[in-house]
Amino acid sequence: MVKDNKGRKTTLDERIAIVEHCTANAMNYALTAKEYDCSYGQVYTWVKKYEERGVEGLYDRRGRSKPMEELTETERLQAENRLLKAQTKQQQMEINFLKKLNAVERR
Repeated sequence: MVKDNKGRKTTLDERIAIVEHCTANAMNYALTAKEYDCSYGQVYTWVKKYEERGVEGLYDRRGRSKPMEELTETERLQAENRLLKAQTKQQQMEINFLKKLNAVERR
């Protein structure tokens, strides 16, 4: 039976956590979608928006106009810091994978 995730509401903090999780797990959109009970497509969209516009891209701009600065400077920097740490972790995983692949190829 397919679970219907349509209409699930997320906060900015949840979207940041979802992008952080996906980035830290080698861009595994399916795993992230399953863990956070949202659709694969939505996870993909949030990650792409973050890559293009940073945290600003994760704001929900539907409905009435909202001020661009919903977060304080400190909160915005903390969120960006968490995401950068996740990206660093992903890059380290890729480096480790390539090292192992290189070692296997030398055998």
